[in-house]
Amino acid sequence: MFTQKEDSIRYQRFLKELSEHFEVKEGPVPVATVGERLKKIRKQKGLSIKDLSAKTGFSAELLSQIENQTVTPQIGTIIKLARSLKTVFGTLTAEEGINTYSVVRQNERKVTSRHTSQQGHNYKYISLASDVKNRHMESFIVKLGPETPEQELSIHEGEEFIFVIDGEMKAALGDEIEILSTGDSIYYFSSIPHLVTSNRKEPTYILAVIYTG
Repeated sequence: MFTQKEDSIRYQRFLKELSEHFEVKEGPVPVATVGERLKKIRKQKGLSIKDLSAKTGFSAELLSQIENQTVTPQIGTIIKLARSLKTVFGTLTAEEGINTYSVVRQNERKVTSRHTSQQGHNYKYISLASDVKNRHMESFIVKLGPETPEQELSIHEGEEFIFVIDGEMKAALGDEIEILSTGDSIYYFSSIPHLVTSNRKEPTYILAVIYTG
């Protein structure tokens, strides 16, 4: 049993390690980017960018920017693209697993996206279940930055659970705004227009679990 003071010290150490991890623990360079994989799968299915735009509701301009790697899509955008192409999230992120379970040790965590772009630029996340085959849930530790003018609400199929590890998170859900502090959690259907950002100048860290169906 730890005292309240000892628990606090241990938690602060965890937060410090997590913050440092996002700064220095970059994962290996992927064989292909999301954009390259999207383009390959789209062509394999005989779809034009205009066709994919009609299936997803995303503009042809945005899809072209993703494929040309000038825009890095948000997690929700990747999920919607994967569903429209009848594939899984990992196929587009180079994280399609082969195992029936996955254990991620503390020293094995790696940041899987550190890109900056017009949309989704404030997302840095660690995937926690990339080795599981045919999974229906995606779990991440996400480093959120503050909201920026160009960010848009995301809509896709599925359900999401978020637990605030450290900081203060702003959740825009349709016309509603919820502010969550450290230790708070939220569960919502992804079909609700949504956007989560840090509600402070400093980053906010969250555990996000997304059911993709």
